[in-house]
Amino acid sequence: MVNLQHRSAKKELLDADGIPFADIKKNMQELDTINRLLGGHAITVRGLKTFLKLKPGRISICEIGCGGGDNLNAIYQYCKRKNIPVTLTGIDIKPECISFALEKYKDLPATWICSDYAHADLTHMMPDIVFTSLFCHHFTFDELVLMMRWMKKNAKLGFFINDLERHPLAYYSIKWLTKLFSSSYLVKNDAPLSVARGFKKKEWLAILEAAATSNYIIRWQWAFRHLIVCKNG
Repeated sequence: MVNLQHRSAKKELLDADGIPFADIKKNMQELDTINRLLGGHAITVRGLKTFLKLKPGRISICEIGCGGGDNLNAIYQYCKRKNIPVTLTGIDIKPECISFALEKYKDLPATWICSDYAHADLTHMMPDIVFTSLFCHHFTFDELVLMMRWMKKNAKLGFFINDLERHPLAYYSIKWLTKLFSSSYLVKNDAPLSVARGFKKKEWLAILEAAATSNYIIRWQWAFRHLIVCKNG
């Protein structure tokens, strides 16, 4: 039985270089399905809704670690239904992810940037909101402190995070679900490992405190996730 008392330091396969585009494409397709079926997209929209009262009219949103673009698409579909004008930006370090997003969501009115988020220049287009989904568990404590500070600095209203809770039930559930239904070796390996690299609430509290972030809420979400919302000011 895997020990989940502490976070795993093992790197996910997707973090490596040189993965064939076809394999990354399959990975992105299956992650989109998982996010839809297990409510991940709904949590992302829930994070967005906490900011909407602060900014009537057009709102600009940037996702760092955007992957294949499924979260930005979920946000766009919600805003379209609610007649909310929105400006979307997706940033990811992997060119394969940006290529997939451009291919799958060619009609999505979004700007796609292939870059390490920390080196992306947003000064000329500072978004109202920055967010991440299933991205933070790829990083160390110290790296996340820097990320929190970056997001706070580069968002007018604030930022939110949608990520996994490290829990045995979540780990073994996704391990067996992907073993039975996934055809992606990346998903089979990385999905349970992502849970093992996830965070407990007390760990989030320590990260936020180290980043000098004060105006925040942390809410547990269905299917073992946390939604962290941090507002500026």
